[in-house]
Amino acid sequence: MNVEKLSISLPPSLVEFIENYKLNKGCKSRSQVIEEALELLRNRELEEAYRLASAEVDSAWDVTVADGLADETW
Repeated sequence: MNVEKLSISLPPSLVEFIENYKLNKGCKSRSQVIEEALELLRNRELEEAYRLASAEVDSAWDVTVADGLADETW
């Protein structure tokens, strides 16, 4: 996996949380903890984007539901 090294500054309380999480969850490194946290943040953003996109669906699209296929067909 291609990685890039970063340097970040965090308050002591977050560093302590990261270290405790690493130890309690069996993570290999602090980087792995932060990577998991960023993946959760990314997923939250994606979920919101999908939620907003689904609200934009044209109501005329509902007509396609009655295309003759029942749920049992799938």
